[in-house]
Amino acid sequence: MTLHGNLLGPDPTLLPVDPAAAELDSGADPAKVAADHPTSAIAWAQLAENALDAGETITGYAYARTGYHRSLDMLRRNGWKGFGPVPWSHEPNRGFLRALAALHRAAVAIGEADEAERTATFLTESDPAAPAALGLA
Repeated sequence: MTLHGNLLGPDPTLLPVDPAAAELDSGADPAKVAADHPTSAIAWAQLAENALDAGETITGYAYARTGYHRSLDMLRRNGWKGFGPVPWSHEPNRGFLRALAALHRAAVAIGEADEAERTATFLTESDPAAPAALGLA
């Protein structure tokens, strides 16, 4: 165990590079990228953010939830036990954190207060810097 803050806790979870990220960075259509890489959290996060930005709240919610659940699978495969840091500073973690933030935005938009609170807490517990980095603070 290592020291995080002032508490003993698990080491940060550092996800592997998502191959879809390079495709998105090169301007590929996020829908095509998600179809080609259905386990890619960052592709689903991008789809969710695009939908939410376009006012398509329910579509954004569905994309965000897909990205969130794909992320949980990836986190668990990489040693995450349901808690502990998932740092924003490690770029491959950003797909998860962006999907979680998009799920939060969608929950707020549809008035789902319990989920909005849960996702805000989860995001902050993953990395206290993440909400500000994602424009939520």
